[in-house]
Amino acid sequence: MGSDLYLKRVRECFPRLDIVSVLMNQDGLVNDVLIINEEFVFRFPKNSDKARKILVNEYKVIKLAQQYVSMPLPQIEYVADDVMVHHYIKGNALRLQDILKLNKDKRESLIGQLAVYLRELHNVPPDEVVENGIGQSDVNRDRDVWLKLFEDVKRELFPVMMPHAREFVIEHFAPVLADENFMNYKPKLINGDTVPYHILFDKEAKCINGVIDFGTAGTGDAAADFSCVIYNYGESFLKSMSRFYPEIEESVDRARFWAGTLELQWALSGVRSQNKWWHTVHIGSAKDVRPIGNSWND
Repeated sequence: MGSDLYLKRVRECFPRLDIVSVLMNQDGLVNDVLIINEEFVFRFPKNSDKARKILVNEYKVIKLAQQYVSMPLPQIEYVADDVMVHHYIKGNALRLQDILKLNKDKRESLIGQLAVYLRELHNVPPDEVVENGIGQSDVNRDRDVWLKLFEDVKRELFPVMMPHAREFVIEHFAPVLADENFMNYKPKLINGDTVPYHILFDKEAKCINGVIDFGTAGTGDAAADFSCVIYNYGESFLKSMSRFYPEIEESVDRARFWAGTLELQWALSGVRSQNKWWHTVHIGSAKDVRPIGNSWND
């Protein structure tokens, strides 16, 4: 859908809204986004039934999570099959560089903000998740999927990988190959995509203003969220978060494994689609992660 049609739909939803500025973002895989007057965010699912179902599930997740999560989440003003509208939350993507520039007190406060957000989200009562009809997270993977990823990487990526990189992959998948229960977990309500551009950082106040985009949210493994933290901010950052959320350590090996597969998944997507975008998504990420099985007390 073009911008003119989107603006037509905006006017249908809010006929009295005086449109002064429009910022359009079509980079998302599921939704096109219009930010109107830096006041409202209009999220339009791309033309597919799956995208519309994801939007409905996202609405359910946000409405339930707001009852338990103290972190500011999108305040929804309007929802229909083809659009969801929420208030704009100011802020910039929370980059690792932003965190490293903070003094000790501000950094500790920010670590606490993010840890408490995930702790509260993961502890939303499971029976209420079911009662609200919230489905499984789109990022869920069973053991067969991980084993297939390993075979795909060997077949499609090993021919263009250096020997030490192939060795890393073989060692990284060894725990999953050896133990069929290695990736077992107790289902929680998760975000599934806890990445810098979904965490809005106030550069002046040096704090998080809110978290957006719950398109991959649903029931799943909390380690998926922790893996995003490891990959983008480093395991030392995740360890600091465990002071506010001690249960993180129980999932750290699964999170390490998950984090170590991300670049492989993106590389496969790049090779298969010939889309160069997939080969650059890792730029700026942290490389601070311990081997699977390593104790934080060592």
